[in-house]
Amino acid sequence: MAASAVVGILGWLLGWSVLITAASLGLQRLARRAPFWVQLVLVVAATAGVFIAGIATALNGMAISEADLSVLWLILALAAAVAIAMSLVLGLRLSRSTSRLIADAARIGRGEVITGGPRPSDAGSAELAALAGELAHTSRSLDESRAREAAIESARRELVTWISHDLRTPLAAVRAMAEALDDGVATDAADYHRRMITETDHMASMVNDLLELSTLEAGTLVIHAEPLELYDLASDVMAELAPLAAQRGVTLGGGPSASCRVLADARTASRALKNVVLNAVMYSIEGGTVTVGLGPGAGGTGEVWVQDTCGGIGAEDLPRLFDPGWRKSASRTRGPGGAPFVGAGSTAAGMTAAGSPPSGSPFAGAGVGLSVVAGILRAHGGTVAVENRDGGCRFTLAFPLDQTAPGIRYSPHETAHDGAGRLSAEP
Repeated sequence: MAASAVVGILGWLLGWSVLITAASLGLQRLARRAPFWVQLVLVVAATAGVFIAGIATALNGMAISEADLSVLWLILALAAAVAIAMSLVLGLRLSRSTSRLIADAARIGRGEVITGGPRPSDAGSAELAALAGELAHTSRSLDESRAREAAIESARRELVTWISHDLRTPLAAVRAMAEALDDGVATDAADYHRRMITETDHMASMVNDLLELSTLEAGTLVIHAEPLELYDLASDVMAELAPLAAQRGVTLGGGPSASCRVLADARTASRALKNVVLNAVMYSIEGGTVTVGLGPGAGGTGEVWVQDTCGGIGAEDLPRLFDPGWRKSASRTRGPGGAPFVGAGSTAAGMTAAGSPPSGSPFAGAGVGLSVVAGILRAHGGTVAVENRDGGCRFTLAFPLDQTAPGIRYSPHETAHDGAGRLSAEP
């Protein structure tokens, strides 16, 4: 074939290609809102049209019989039809998969849970199958997040309810005593004044608990960690709560102890341990014991544990013990002589910022004491755990160890209580 003929064929092919491409782009623009399979069929049809135009141009320059030419046109038409049919099948599969993904996305928007998606065999492509899997994973994550938010909201409502109830009681008492003083019917004005101060201290302690809890929940609590000897921390707390334990007929003593230096903020760590020890004293039966021990723990921590004689907590209630405001009448809510207090809580409801029980019912409070403990330990990078043991509960507070501390140890025997509330151990 002469060079001029080849150039002519290429020119015609280029012209047909430009014309068919322009027509295809125009149709695609008009069908831009059409389903995906329409776009795909247009692309394949345009490709087949360019191919057929090139073959037709070449055949015009060749000496081919009419019979052979008819066979070639039949083959080209059949090939184009098969290509368009295959593109139609693939486009419909992709359209069904994308429609399913759109429906799944809409279900996620409505808050429904997607348990699965198109299988790789019918998803149309590996990318769409991966997208379906991600949608299902996102749906499950959102469902878990909604469940957590619902639990938090439920706990918040419960906490607000308890606080409203608990604040109303001392407020009513203060108002009644103020009216009695104002009417001149109070027989002992000095006693009324003392009781009013006690009630206001009670309310102030609950408000302080709530403020500290909000700081912990917001993650804005500033921890000034420094080397701290757990032995000194436990001794100071026991000395402070020894009078209260004696008043309630509870023996507060030390258990096996070993020198253990941790990295902790002295103020907040003391608050956490005081809440736990006070909780143990308040809920132990009259004549019971509260034991405090300490020593190195697992995973590079220093532990201080508090064992009480409250009678234990139901296994179903243990996971909720550190929830803000959660309280439930249980075997551990005992009064003097082991009698249960009606409406008393399983959290540290009787805790106050000053470390003393409120007036009235010794278990009245905001129900956030153990929540504060858990928040303080989290802020330190430590943990707090509780388990039933030996007829009571054992709380274990784990703080990060001070890795630079010397290896000094106290003898791990049963230590004694020196009468002032301090642990006594031999160096």
